[in-house]
Amino acid sequence: MIQNLASGVQAFTSNVFLVTGETTALVDTGANFDVVARVESALESHLGDAEAATGLDRVYLTHTHPDHVENLPAIRDAFGVETWGHDTDSEYVDHAVADGETVQIGDDTYEALHTPGHKPDHLCLFSRSTGVCFAGDLVFANGGFGRTDLPGGDRATIIESIDYLRDTVGEDLSVLHVGHGPSVTERPADDVEIAARAARMG
Repeated sequence: MIQNLASGVQAFTSNVFLVTGETTALVDTGANFDVVARVESALESHLGDAEAATGLDRVYLTHTHPDHVENLPAIRDAFGVETWGHDTDSEYVDHAVADGETVQIGDDTYEALHTPGHKPDHLCLFSRSTGVCFAGDLVFANGGFGRTDLPGGDRATIIESIDYLRDTVGEDLSVLHVGHGPSVTERPADDVEIAARAARMG
């Protein structure tokens, strides 16, 4: 099961996805809200009170912009979990995930896609078996795409990364979970294609 724990939060934060299953994990941790309480509540509902305190196995980071990682210290303190991301030079990343490497999230295997342009350490995570993709801030609903005016951002690079995502997921994409705003559950490949075109127009 995949839940967005940042749903309804009014503060500036990224989405935070809790994926329960064989490897219960967070994808991003968000900022400016009590994510620990939301994780505990969700795990109590899923696992019961006894296992909730130790029920989180891993954290995966799509990238390390503050709105995606500021809650991480609280998550580390509460659950003792380690983190996976692209760049272990970051204080937020314990274990490196390389382009093309596979990781376990919930009950499924996800391929990591290194997709810089918004930030050099950006990853998307795609499960070919289920068609689910965590896209971070690469692309958004309705063809939006990540800003490139922040340090490390680059328009030409993000165009290449969107193309890489589009070519990798193809028509297998069934759900696009994004870093901000609503997930895309109907024809998400269309939104990726629109983003590829929009990025070229700027």
